Amino acid sequence: MAAGILTIRPMGFSGRGLAVLVLFVISCAGLLIRTLPPARLPKGVTVLWLTLAIVAAAGLIGVSRSGTSYLFAFFLAGHIGYRLETRAALVLATLCGLLCGAVLYFRLGPGYHELPWILGLATGTPVLAGIANRNRQRAVEAAISAAESAERAARAEAQAAVLTERGRIARDVHDVLAHSLAGINMQLELADALLDTGDLDKVREANDKAHSMVKESLKQAQWTVHALREDALPLLESLTAMLESSGHRDVLTVTGTVRQVPAQVTQNLLRIAQESLTNAARHAPGGEVSVELTFAGGSTVLRIRNRPATRTVTRDAGSGMGLIGMRERVALLGGTITAGPVTEGPDQGGWQVEARIPG
Repeated sequence: MAAGILTIRPMGFSGRGLAVLVLFVISCAGLLIRTLPPARLPKGVTVLWLTLAIVAAAGLIGVSRSGTSYLFAFFLAGHIGYRLETRAALVLATLCGLLCGAVLYFRLGPGYHELPWILGLATGTPVLAGIANRNRQRAVEAAISAAESAERAARAEAQAAVLTERGRIARDVHDVLAHSLAGINMQLELADALLDTGDLDKVREANDKAHSMVKESLKQAQWTVHALREDALPLLESLTAMLESSGHRDVLTVTGTVRQVPAQVTQNLLRIAQESLTNAARHAPGGEVSVELTFAGGSTVLRIRNRPATRTVTRDAGSGMGLIGMRERVALLGGTITAGPVTEGPDQGGWQVEARIPG
């Protein structure tokens, strides 16, 4: 614009100079649209504004005698390509080239001899550069938007993974602490109550049982840490070691072809076994326990069954979270679990838990 003020002649407030000044101002106003965001102007207003600016630029070439008046048409054509959709931009750019070319070809102004008419036709060509810039800008915006969406998805996935891991740890903590601490607390309360009666034999018995439960809790804690590790031992060896450390020897029956299963399957089956053995000791003390591990064609099945209690059962309802935790574990792996009383056979009156996990 500053170059136009300094070079375009005549420019004044009367006669041809006034006409040049008015057309110069309109052309400058057309270029000012570049400073406005596209969302601020309706499409129709933008097209009308740029059309008026093109007519003014062509007229400025005709009425001016010298200077850089022809540059306005080039700048406008380039911005048209960037601002408007391709079809509308090509139409307006063609109009710009035809008007400017006609002004010079038909010698409609005093400056026609300064510029060849072919230059007028060329004023519409910058529209191609404008279209290319617009497409590149949109590609950059699309790439940024895609990257932001991917980042949001990654954050959501990470948050979901954290919540899942929290749920898994909560189940493991419950399995170890809820049963063990509740039983230990019950025995200690019993010992405290028996102190008032003076029956030291029963106090010692309750105290010894509490000590025994503490030792068992430590074993369970060790197995919980082991199950939380990603480098878990093979399922069969891990389950055998767990049963032996819990005092259940020669109770495991294996059917099918033994194979390696994913670490997550091993971890969850071990936790289900641990929970089932704890429940059996709690609700059916003295009852025999049998464990069957089956490697079927498309699944791994763990079945734990205990016979009815042979010793006095301590009345303790528990939290009820154990079976819920089992179901959550199996559901996460796409498997099924059933738990209920045994109604027939030599184990009638006992309890059975069966978990079936694909893979």
